[in-house]
Amino acid sequence: MPKVAVVTTGGTIASSRDSRGVSSPVMTGSDLLGGVGKETELRIRDLMSKDSSSMSFADMDRVRDAVVAELRDPDVDAVVVLHGTDTMEETAFLLDLHHDDPRPVIFTGAQRTFDHPESDAAANLTAAIMAGSDPALRCSGVLIAFAGALYRAAGTRKAETTSLEAFHSVHPTETPQRRLDPLPWHPISGTRVDIVAIYPGADRVQIDACLASGTQGLVLDGLGSGNANPVIVAAVRDCVSAGIPVAVTTRVPRGPITPAYGGGGGGHDLVAAGALFSTNLRAGQARVLLAALLADPDRDDLGQEFDRRSRLDAAPQIS
Repeated sequence: MPKVAVVTTGGTIASSRDSRGVSSPVMTGSDLLGGVGKETELRIRDLMSKDSSSMSFADMDRVRDAVVAELRDPDVDAVVVLHGTDTMEETAFLLDLHHDDPRPVIFTGAQRTFDHPESDAAANLTAAIMAGSDPALRCSGVLIAFAGALYRAAGTRKAETTSLEAFHSVHPTETPQRRLDPLPWHPISGTRVDIVAIYPGADRVQIDACLASGTQGLVLDGLGSGNANPVIVAAVRDCVSAGIPVAVTTRVPRGPITPAYGGGGGGHDLVAAGALFSTNLRAGQARVLLAALLADPDRDDLGQEFDRRSRLDAAPQIS
């Protein structure tokens, strides 16, 4: 019988609604797992009970530590993490960056609360446990099981607010993905990386405020294929001169970005000012990657490594 450890963190999957219709994560792992996993030996670790919109880098570090602790048991075949959907993409990606074990880690959650009459919680949980029990998924890294699909963590993001099919990948095809070597583990809780949205007429006020607040890195959520304007380019140049790395991504949901445009504020000009380009990762995961690289005091190839790990050569969707 396969043995799967289940780490709970809260989220909609562990929530119920009160008399006002307000959802809060109050269910324990035992509550959630009572009717699933009959052909699997389950071990439950109730780690925290949070709405994932309240997750911090410190919380993500705790999730990673809990997963590593469960995998110290050689009899465990996989770890399933129950997590809110709002920030699942960040936590799953952080774990995937550092995952150095052939056994898979499967994240799942729900769009409807556990007590909803048409909840997707049980179906997603069952699918995650089944995936964790599948020996064919060894060496697959960290995965997200949701709405009948299985996605690799890197490049997957929440793209639907209410649909049961909440997650989408930047790659819609089914090409196998090459996994990169894991990063050495360093907690990211003490690392500050901010995201700045770019919009028509954006000035440098937000960037300057982040610098004044002690940011260690910035992610620009740019326009189109990673574009901004001349004012932002000048601000990026100042950041890089001050030793603050700046990564550029896009608010466009799908497709890679490339520094092809000039004109004073395009991606070409941002790169000339010293910016890094997040080829496939969107802002949330680009922020996690930059934080993970900044957290390593011995790293001297941050730009090169950021570029390598933001280029996803294949599809996160497995089945």
